[in-house]
Amino acid sequence: MEYRFKVPCNKKKLVEIRDFINKVLEDFGIPEIEKNSMVLAVDEVCANLMIHSHNCNPDESLELTVKTFKDKIIFEIIDRGIGFNIGEYQEPSIYDIIREKKKGGIGLMLVRRIMDEVKFEQGAHQNVYRLTKKCSC
Repeated sequence: MEYRFKVPCNKKKLVEIRDFINKVLEDFGIPEIEKNSMVLAVDEVCANLMIHSHNCNPDESLELTVKTFKDKIIFEIIDRGIGFNIGEYQEPSIYDIIREKKKGGIGLMLVRRIMDEVKFEQGAHQNVYRLTKKCSC
């Protein structure tokens, strides 16, 4: 199945994204902790795009697609902002983050640990962030 959702780039809309993902996943019998982890990963990518790629401009939007299969779920986040190649992201050392007392900086680290596959495709007019989670749906 395929589910779609479009949302303005406003951080207040992140709750709607989380609700959408939860609603899609509720019928698949996915354990609560695994479901919450997937919601967290999608929320993190969307928040980063809203903040860093779109400067929280509500005139711009993100499009989410959730595709469910027997053995996996694919989350696609499409935007038309400044692309960030999540696949080339170099994780900071957790010790450096603690030592420097940095706030933030670990969200994409979590996304990579939660999801089984994280890909980025940059096109002429849009960017696609594809997060795949294997499961018995």
